[in-house]
Amino acid sequence: MKRALFIGRWQPLHPGHKWLFNQKLEQNIPILIAVRDTPVDEGNPFSTDQVVSNLEKEYSNEVESGMVKVIPIPDIESVNYGRGVGYEINEFVPPEVIGQISATEIRKNLKK
Repeated sequence: MKRALFIGRWQPLHPGHKWLFNQKLEQNIPILIAVRDTPVDEGNPFSTDQVVSNLEKEYSNEVESGMVKVIPIPDIESVNYGRGVGYEINEFVPPEVIGQISATEIRKNLKK
């Protein structure tokens, strides 16, 4: 089964991330959410295991049905591809209300 791949830290999962995932889920396309294994610090307040667990809980029905799979991956320097590799590269530009969501601001509020 082919899946749409999403790579990120998801620190924390917020409506902008959900909007992004829904671009494929609403087309009934299964997705693979890859969680970058980053050290816990101010910009990454959750461990990779916590992020994976939070995503699997949030999408428990979709995980159960096979529409969503969540995996940890080593942290990455870049994403690279060659020509004719058999998949698309897509950019989804969110509506302004979604684009204004700031994970940095959400993390600041988590501390309060």
